[in-house]
Amino acid sequence: MVRATRIKQVATDLPGLIHEATTAAHGIPKDRNWRVLASAYRTAYDVTAKLGFPDLCTVALDRLDWAAQRASDPVLGGMRQYLRALAYLRASDYRTGKRLVALGMSTLAQAEPGRVRDVVTGQLHLGAAVLAGRDKDEAAADGHLTEARRIAERTGAAEKVHWLSFGPINVVAHRVSVLAELDRYPEAVRAAEETPVPDGWPASRRAHHYTEIARAEMWTGRTDAAFKHLQLARRVAPQQTRYHPTVRETFAGLESAKRRMPDSFSNYGAWLGR
Repeated sequence: MVRATRIKQVATDLPGLIHEATTAAHGIPKDRNWRVLASAYRTAYDVTAKLGFPDLCTVALDRLDWAAQRASDPVLGGMRQYLRALAYLRASDYRTGKRLVALGMSTLAQAEPGRVRDVVTGQLHLGAAVLAGRDKDEAAADGHLTEARRIAERTGAAEKVHWLSFGPINVVAHRVSVLAELDRYPEAVRAAEETPVPDGWPASRRAHHYTEIARAEMWTGRTDAAFKHLQLARRVAPQQTRYHPTVRETFAGLESAKRRMPDSFSNYGAWLGR
């Protein structure tokens, strides 16, 4: 449901699920039950992050860690560090984000070798690539993308492994993001055009990708194309897109050119609540 961006329905159903999972974990304290509870808290992170509640994100990640420790699951522990790194990325604290990625890698080293560990490791590399790009460290970003690509060739498409959407397509999408973070906007636009994501890719990831393309197009002066990608993101994932900070930043950038924008541009702004 999160990947389909039915966020408000998830927010309605999730508290009851957490309550039941907590009861099950305490009543029959098996690793599997604690993993279910940890997964529910991860979903709470997804919801609060997408709706813009950073304080609740922190609570969800702390409880994910609490449940993951009781499940004795280093993969969940490594994933938690990845999600924490994303939180620090949003806060522009790249040094802490990089430290958390390294901690996540160290935690994953304790897990059993296999596809699940590879998928989470690959996703950590993708998160590290974006952090490095935001920090203008091109060499580090390229290194992480290369390693993620190598892992993705081995795992193949693995969208449902911990719902991270990892795989070759996600590596391509992150390359577009990294190029944009490095202010290489024309290259980001070309990369997106050369390797379009399929319609069957999870809606949450497609909408985010369209948002990244819109940002790059705005900075290359392709305002009409940028707005079309914002509209596409809304069509694919309206609940996520409405609260996405990059959508709002890109829309604000396009406002300076609104005399050349279609009438629907004002309607989009009203939908965002601007």
